[in-house]
Amino acid sequence: MSEYVLQMDNISKFYGENQVLKDITLKIKPGEIHALIGENGAGKSTLMNILFGMPVINSTGGFKGKIILDGEEINISSPMKAMDHGIGMVHQEFMLIPGFTVTENIKLNRERTKDNPISKLLGPNLKTLDTKRMKVESQKALNKLGMDIDCYSKIAGLPVGHMQFVEIAREIDKENLKLLVFDEPTAVLTETEADILLKAMKKIAKSGIAIIFISHRLDEIKEIADTITILRDGSLVCSDVSTNFTTKDMAEKMVGRSLDISYSSNEKKEFKNDGVLMTIRDLKVDMPGEYVKKVDLDIYKGEILGIGGLAGQGKIGISNGLMGLCHSSGEVKFKGKPFTLNSPLYSLKNNLAFVSEDRRGVGLLLESSIENNIAMSAMQIKNEFLLDLKLFKLNDWWGIRRNSLKYIKDLDIRCSGPTQFSGRLSGGNQQKVCIARALTLAPDLLLVSEPTRGIDIGAKRLVLNLLKDLNEKFGLTIIMTSSELAELRSISHRIAIVSEGQVQGILHPDSDDYQFGLLMSGNSLDDLKEIAQKECEK
Repeated sequence: MSEYVLQMDNISKFYGENQVLKDITLKIKPGEIHALIGENGAGKSTLMNILFGMPVINSTGGFKGKIILDGEEINISSPMKAMDHGIGMVHQEFMLIPGFTVTENIKLNRERTKDNPISKLLGPNLKTLDTKRMKVESQKALNKLGMDIDCYSKIAGLPVGHMQFVEIAREIDKENLKLLVFDEPTAVLTETEADILLKAMKKIAKSGIAIIFISHRLDEIKEIADTITILRDGSLVCSDVSTNFTTKDMAEKMVGRSLDISYSSNEKKEFKNDGVLMTIRDLKVDMPGEYVKKVDLDIYKGEILGIGGLAGQGKIGISNGLMGLCHSSGEVKFKGKPFTLNSPLYSLKNNLAFVSEDRRGVGLLLESSIENNIAMSAMQIKNEFLLDLKLFKLNDWWGIRRNSLKYIKDLDIRCSGPTQFSGRLSGGNQQKVCIARALTLAPDLLLVSEPTRGIDIGAKRLVLNLLKDLNEKFGLTIIMTSSELAELRSISHRIAIVSEGQVQGILHPDSDDYQFGLLMSGNSLDDLKEIAQKECEK
């Protein structure tokens, strides 16, 4: 019996002339939680795509090296082969079928069937689905993760956090599982949900299943990992037990330079109040899994307003409603004038821009170039990057190229060039392209939802600093929705906490942790005052 459940020996991979992996060796023991970390573009996802037999690997010339499972060399030519060998993977980008229910996605290709009168006569191919048993087994997998999700709900429209748990439930429902890869599983989760998942991962590992854990949240890595392997620019930097690393060590080895990993800021978070830019009254948004029932907010010109809260409580629905992506109602005024809801075109033409939490489903044209993605909205909404030749218009390719090169440099988008398809970028670099497209619109109000999801720690700081600079230097008003309270506190002037579909209260970013926690649990500001008064009386 081999000491290792998995060995990946001297793995190398080229995309054309570009070498993205250079002789990587990885060894995983049964029941071990092995963290794999590195900046966006370091090669983590490519290495896991090789392990899981993803088509993009074989269609681009395959790879060099060996994959050894339980002491025997194996050839993984497809995801189905990987699953047959007991390898499961929770992908960073969801691999779910939107029109199917939660149960149908969890049990896909492993459906339970039962006999009926016709199958008894004509054969087992005519058996019917045992939906009751499938639901019970799906619910059991979700319960292991501590999640209460309706198994008959369609995937389409669910909050991204719920989709992530469905992905994970599908993998742990499998019977022959030996190794499970988690690719950024907590990137779309709130801190509470992430804690639930980490506890579930520890239980999975104790059962003997090995886990490869890819995450940019270094505090989670430090908490849960037994071993840590760090990649940089496609090369192996080091691999050692987690006790030999500090969080700062990990960050610096990832980026190859000294790095400030703190989100805290000693600067006074104040802004020049130039009046109310947008007023929101009685906003209702019908977004599946994120129902907003009554939101009242004033957004001041020149501020960064953070919106936080637990998943499914409505925080993500606010921006989606204002941008017209989900049906909404209520009274909204922008710059003192009535604002029309339910029209994305109206929102964009009135100088709102949006970075969606769903970068692949909403944010990007995956089979189009980086430069086209960045310029597309400005071309359609503002007629920019177009040459007017009276009878017709032509694309201003030089302007498009110059604009894309600027943002590739400013946002450190790791790519082969502006003509590379956005769908072939790593998840974090795709997010940067979404941000670049929104900024190209030069909006008066920028709505960003989970802007640092799936981005490494160096790029995360870059994005947050960019938002802060846009606000301070150009007075851009920003509404930032995030599941990470630390991020909101680092750049926001005020933070609105949403619970049960409404704003429970607005706090200064330096407010005590317990105040944020109480608001997230459904208490109001009046409740906080009452609690504080009782504490004083004691």
